[in-house]
Formats: sequence, structure tokens, C-alpha cells
Amino acid sequence: MSETVKATFDGKEIEFPVIVGTENEKAIDISKLRSSTGYITFDDGYKNTGACRSKITFIDGEKGILQYRGYPIEEMAEKSTFLETAYLIIFGELPTKAELSHFQELVAKHTPIHYDMRHAFESFPANANPMAILSAMFNMVSCYSPHLLDGDYTPEQLVEASARLLGKTSTIAAYTFKKANGRPFSFSNPKLDYSANFLHMMFTEPYQEYMCDPDVVRAMDLILVLHADHEQNCSTSTVRMVGSSRANLFASVASGVAALWGPLHGGANQAVIKQLLEIHESGQSIDQVMERAKDKNSGFRLMGFGHRVYKNFDPRAKILKKACDKVLASLKTRDPLLDIARALEERALEDEYFIERKLYPNVDFYSGIVMRAIGIPLDMFTVMFAMGRMPGWIANWYELRTDPNSVINRPRQVYEGATKRSYVPVDKR
Repeated sequence: MSETVKATFDGKEIEFPVIVGTENEKAIDISKLRSSTGYITFDDGYKNTGACRSKITFIDGEKGILQYRGYPIEEMAEKSTFLETAYLIIFGELPTKAELSHFQELVAKHTPIHYDMRHAFESFPANANPMAILSAMFNMVSCYSPHLLDGDYTPEQLVEASARLLGKTSTIAAYTFKKANGRPFSFSNPKLDYSANFLHMMFTEPYQEYMCDPDVVRAMDLILVLHADHEQNCSTSTVRMVGSSRANLFASVASGVAALWGPLHGGANQAVIKQLLEIHESGQSIDQVMERAKDKNSGFRLMGFGHRVYKNFDPRAKILKKACDKVLASLKTRDPLLDIARALEERALEDEYFIERKLYPNVDFYSGIVMRAIGIPLDMFTVMFAMGRMPGWIANWYELRTDPNSVINRPRQVYEGATKRSYVPVDKR
């Protein structure tokens, strides 16, 4: 017999079924609560609310577990590439050699943007926020893909739409960087893999060959792999909510960009670098910074330590730390901010205050350091996040779209405004 939970409303006992996930996660199904009782639940920020059933990503924050379609993030980071990871997340299984080769070719084919779209970059001011450009350009991409705007996708259309978005995101990001710096655009090089081609478009001049540092390319690819999906976070939930109205994929991921733009979501790695800059400019010692962080009355919080979901450690941070060390050693980078970051990391990992509270460096701490070392400017950090998160957005949109039980999202509220009153003409107020 299925497990149920009983609750009493106005003297009447009601039973609600319990849903058990494949990893033994349990949820109380209250979908008929309002129709049965007249009540709704109140859960500010949806912190205890399951809004969907999903087969894409599993997280156990208490144990520090992250899995893509059942595969541990540690294995994906060590053995996979970003495009193979993207394929897994979007289509549900690891690709065969032939499938991966075809997908890589399709992404390379769709990486260049339409010539007319290049003119659109000229309409943005030089100081335009890169996330504003990214969101606008996704909607523009849809204008050149009218056959992918309406109806449900066939498997072939999903492959094409995914390849278009993955390829064009890297080009739009690189072009945005070049536009902000007043430099000419560089064409895509289909001979390079995804991350190497992105860095080529970012940092070379037209018709130059990108001389890649393998450690840098691997670190860039790793950042994308580690950010490819992360369950029902703010931006992914936004993509699903917009998609529930039957909005097309391009409009839905554009809404994901807008959600990710917020400093409480995608701006975390920017906050790490900004804080390191403030520490450097203030001349504070590491001891002073640590004491401020431990003083609950100081109002100071050390950015990049601890995580909202992971109560033990962020599994992605352990992986990226190794890549961070490799990149810094390979580039022989001397940057005072990076020196401060390493000193803070070393002290925090040995300090009882941080150890007892499990305030370990998270993925944002290391990703910010790596991107700064590579030469990616601060205002482009969130764009990198969006590029990495694209597979998760696509997969969640498609999962919702193909769910025969999906309905348009319509949260309820607890109204606390004025009660009914009569209108008073303006000359009598």
C-alpha cells in the first residue's frame, strides 16, 4: 500500500499521497489540497516546494552529491567534455562515438551567427551589460529559426535547436567581449573543440591562429561542465515557468539569462573578485579579514565560502581547485588578488571557525579566480555561467514540454491588502 500523510482541516481528516523519487527523496503530493480543503500552502521562496518531477539532475546537499542523469560529477569532470556532458543532460544518455561526432559537427556548423546579426551588436552602447546583450540576442536568434518556434520538437529538431543555442551562445559571448573592447570580431574555427574555439574568438584577432594552452582550455571546459545543470535553481525554474506557457525554447532561455543576471544567483563569482579587490585596496591583512568574517556584528561575510545547497562541501569546488592550481602554475600568473585568494583559502581550510560551520570554498570562489587568470573580465563572468548552464535550461524546457501532465504554472498567494471598499470620486477625496 502506498504511503500517505494525514492532516486535519476544520475537523475533517484528509489523506495526501507520498511521492518517492529514485534516490528515496520524499514529497507530499498536495496538488488537490485547495480543491479538497480550500486551503493553500505558504512557502516563501519555494524552499520546501517541489514544483516538478525531473530525471535530469540529482543533488544531496547534506552529502555533497551532484549527479547528471545518474553520473557523479566527479566522473564527468574527469572523463567528459562539455559537449558530451551537454548531450547527456539534454538527451538522457551518453552519446556513442558517432552521435557525439555528429553533434560536435552540428554545433560547429551553427556557431557562426547570421551576418545581419552582427549589425545588431553595433546598436548596443559600448558599456552595455553583456547579459542584456545575451538575452536580446537569443530572441534575435529565434527570428532566424522560425521552424523551431512552434509546436513540439521532434528528436531531430531538438538536436538542431540545442546545437544552435550552444554554438551561438559562444559566438555571442565572444562578440560581446570584442564589442566592449572596440576590437574586430574573429570568425569561428570549426577545427577547434568547443572551449578552444570560444577562447579563440575571445582573444585572437581576425585570421590569427589560436595558440592554446591545454591547461587553460581544459579549465574553461571544466567550468562549463561543472555549471551545466544544478537542479531547480532560480534561472532553471524560470525557464520551466516561462516554458509552461508554451513559450518557445529561445524565449524561455532568454528568461533564464534574465534570472541568472541577478547578483544573488549568477553574480556570485563576480562578488568574490570584487571582494578580493576591496581587500587589496583597503590594505587589510589576512588576519584582519578573517577576524571580521568571524565577528557576527561586523556585517562582513567572506564571499565564496559556504553554499545554500551544500551543507558539507561543494563537490564542484574540489574539482575546480585542482584546475585552478594548474592554470595559475601554467600561466605563471602574478596577481595580488590571486595571492589574497590563495591566502584566504589556506587559512579558512585550517580555521576551526570555518571547519565547524562547514564554510568551505565553493565553486564560485575558484571559478572567479580561474576566469580572472585566463583574462575574462569581471562583467563577462555571468555570461560564462549562462554558457555553461545552457544544456540544463534546454533539458528542463524539453522535459516540461514533453510531459503530458504539464500545466501552466500559476502560484497562489496569501492576500494582505485592503478589504473591499467603495470608489470615491476625485473631487470628493
